[in-house]
Amino acid sequence: MSVYTRRSTPDSEMEAACKTETSKKKTATLELAGVTQLPESTNCLACSEDGRYLSLGHSQGLSVWCASSLSRVAEWLQDRLEITSIQITWIADMFYLLGTVDDMGVARVFVYHCEGIHLLSAINNMENINKRSICLTFELSEGGDYGAASVSCSGALWLEVYHFPSESWLKELEMALSQKQDPNSSGDVEVKWTPIAVVIRIKPPTIPAGTALDDPLVVLQMTDFLTHCLALDVDTRSSRQWEEPAFDTDAGKTKETIESPRRCTHHFLLPCGQFPGDSKAKSQPGLPVAVCVWWSGSHNLLQYLLQKAPKNKPDVEPMPDVLWPNAKEILCSAVSRCTRYVALGLDDGLVCVWDRQLGSPLSVVLVSVTDTAFSCMQFVDYWPVSANDSQTFTEAKVNLLVLCKSGTIHTVTTGRGIRSCTVQLTERPKHSGDLPTVTASVPFLHSLSLVVQRNGKMFLQDVINKTTVCFLIPTPTHLIGTPCNPVYALNTKQQTLFIKAGDQDPSCSGSSKEGNQSQLFTFRFGESDIFKQYIVSLPDSPQQQKTLSCVTLEKACNVYLQQRVASGGERNKAITQTWRQLQETAVMVQQRHSRAAAS
Repeated sequence: MSVYTRRSTPDSEMEAACKTETSKKKTATLELAGVTQLPESTNCLACSEDGRYLSLGHSQGLSVWCASSLSRVAEWLQDRLEITSIQITWIADMFYLLGTVDDMGVARVFVYHCEGIHLLSAINNMENINKRSICLTFELSEGGDYGAASVSCSGALWLEVYHFPSESWLKELEMALSQKQDPNSSGDVEVKWTPIAVVIRIKPPTIPAGTALDDPLVVLQMTDFLTHCLALDVDTRSSRQWEEPAFDTDAGKTKETIESPRRCTHHFLLPCGQFPGDSKAKSQPGLPVAVCVWWSGSHNLLQYLLQKAPKNKPDVEPMPDVLWPNAKEILCSAVSRCTRYVALGLDDGLVCVWDRQLGSPLSVVLVSVTDTAFSCMQFVDYWPVSANDSQTFTEAKVNLLVLCKSGTIHTVTTGRGIRSCTVQLTERPKHSGDLPTVTASVPFLHSLSLVVQRNGKMFLQDVINKTTVCFLIPTPTHLIGTPCNPVYALNTKQQTLFIKAGDQDPSCSGSSKEGNQSQLFTFRFGESDIFKQYIVSLPDSPQQQKTLSCVTLEKACNVYLQQRVASGGERNKAITQTWRQLQETAVMVQQRHSRAAAS
């Protein structure tokens, strides 16, 4: 696949700088729509998919707020508890599931209903302090059917995926509420909630017993491709520990460096095409059927089906059902809204997009040769879809937003049968304060992304025209709270941004005790004339849409062959370009060897 990268000259850079200065003078500003007092030590914020409620995690517990009136409707409090992570998802009519993690690493699941918050389960109870497990991350799937937690215990790390008995919980909650309203009831009703079931426990890949990696010929003779890839992955990681070995003068041997714990990143996947999980997808189209996982330092993306282990083999470690191998180490990842495409940011400036439906790479794009490593990426796939496109197979095309550790932002447009295009959206900041800490696509604004910088500046940027559309102006007396890690939430239904404000600006003369407390800033995009040309109506949730898939394997193969024919010209150009690069590299290597031999 050929790659087209927009390059600039000194003259064009000067012209762009002039245009930037001119645009800054004319750039519009969006004033605050409202300021609301927050509970003490508010650490996290989340918005429900339907836009009705905000969930806040703070000291002594959590609370649920009405997103329209910004009034508190329910709270759950406990002494000496600090909630550091929170998520809320809609599960039924006026029923919402909440997932939290506190400062001690305990994950909990709550349900909100009828202005009440009820604790359903604590994920990692600490019954034995000597075997204390710490939850590092906890995520609910959209719709609240599954949850996944990264758990650490005694130096080991694994991923646990849970199935939530939502229907049983709803029945138990309704029964408890009816008993509480009974005039003959003595008081509080104690509910025994249905326990959570562990679907799968995934550990970092290890070299299978009896696998020898010292002899390359033995590795090449391995017949199991999956085992081979996992073994090479582990071997590559362990070899890095010897790059800078410590030398023991007494023993005369090198000592292995301490291995850093491996972190995992996961994504829930919906049904897609004729690949594993389709049998479940037919009966329950809205449920995730698999989870994809990659571990730090790994080259492989692993996909596991969400099915319980056999009762006769409960302790057997699960093997991945699908393995997506990559040539470079994975640094970051993202999944499209329909979960058909999985994008991986690789080492050396490569982006690989996998197509789950066809089981092959959609595209491999070189984003930047000179830039630093990727830090995060995001799909921009909220463009409106016509009625005809929802019924027929359309040409695959994806848009990505990629952020590098240096602070530069790139956009990637690629697909099967089209020419890939990468554009550098922003230059490398000259000052550390201009480094972006948040770069998020705004779903309801066409081609606009929200950027928050370390110095507290906020603006909306057009990723196509590379222009700043609007600056978000807070109050003159307050700064954005923790701009290095802002606490914010986008309400896609109300087209609103909620972001936490911090302490009072020290440069302001006026100060008060009330001003030193955290506040919630509200910016309403839908009410401003600035964004009328950008506002788009969002399609239904992926859980509510019919997943685009081919009915039979024969149709899937026909679609794949049609795309191969359509992309023949581009592939021939890419092959010619690759051969030219190989020839140039061979000449350079030959010249280098000749110079080395002569010297």
